[in-house]
Amino acid sequence: TAFFHGDFKKDVYMQQPLGFVNPLSLNHVCKLRKSLYGLKQGPRAWFDKLFQALHTLGFKQSSSNASLFVLNGHQLVIVLVYVDDML
Repeated sequence: TAFFHGDFKKDVYMQQPLGFVNPLSLNHVCKLRKSLYGLKQGPRAWFDKLFQALHTLGFKQSSSNASLFVLNGHQLVIVLVYVDDML
């Protein structure tokens, strides 16, 4: 899924997953390096990464719809983002 490819701007920690808990480190937590299913920061992290990639390629974000990107060069290219799909 696309949400696994986003990068976090802030550190995100979680409890140790079941089956992974070390009895000598019961109070330890895990620092996430990538997103997990259901993580609320996942969609935003992915969108930020996508935005940077499209911006680097010369796309402009629409002022009336933040999920619409336009590249107007030799040919017109329009990208519409819906959740983790692009049309």
